[in-house]
Amino acid sequence: MADEDDDNKNNEEALKTERLKSALWYSIGQIVDEDSLRLNINATPQFIGALTEMVWAQIGRTTIDMSDVLLLARRNEGLESLLRNFADGLQAGKAKGKGKGGRR
Repeated sequence: MADEDDDNKNNEEALKTERLKSALWYSIGQIVDEDSLRLNINATPQFIGALTEMVWAQIGRTTIDMSDVLLLARRNEGLESLLRNFADGLQAGKAKGKGKGGRR
């Protein structure tokens, strides 16, 4: 009887986890769809799925850096390329900003 209770609890937890992940996928899909329309680009269901997996894998962490994101995107060449280009642009912007201003 204790085994049945444990099995029921495990099944309930698995169902909750599945529902949460589905809700996350839906929410991310809505955000991606809005931005895709605004930017006039297409996002495949695979892209949305990869992005969802990336977010899901990071739940509970307090710090996420670019290497974490790129590591999770490595299986999707298009996503990895897009993110790497974005990261390179950020780094270039930071380097450019450090050269301006100086001391007074």
